[in-house]
Amino acid sequence: MSDQHIMFVCTSCASAHRTKQAIRVSGGERLLGQLQALHHDTPLQAEFSIQPVECLSACEQDCAIALIAPGKPTYLFGRLPVEEEQLESTAAAILAFAGQYHAKSDGSISYIKCPELLKKRVLAKVPPLPENAVRLGAS
Repeated sequence: MSDQHIMFVCTSCASAHRTKQAIRVSGGERLLGQLQALHHDTPLQAEFSIQPVECLSACEQDCAIALIAPGKPTYLFGRLPVEEEQLESTAAAILAFAGQYHAKSDGSISYIKCPELLKKRVLAKVPPLPENAVRLGAS
């Protein structure tokens, strides 16, 4: 089983699609850029990839990110502040959570251990696929 962890960042969040206002860079794209900049110098760089995704279907809860890894629950966060003055602290909180998620073999992070900025922004914690689940398409 791969130990690869992935963070998906919705690049459509806080964009012209929802606000109907012309903007150059969406809030999700700004968050992605800040996460990539801070992630570049962390020990997690080799173990946790950050990938853009066009939509996480959390449009009423923008901006949204998801953390996934084999054998661990998937976390979906939304309502993430991406205004210029909050962007760095938002990215730092996400990366702190990602570090905790990576370090825990079961991926479960208690409310108390969750960075303050993220505590009330968890939209979903989806259980991992059971190890004995039949692979789709397998004969």
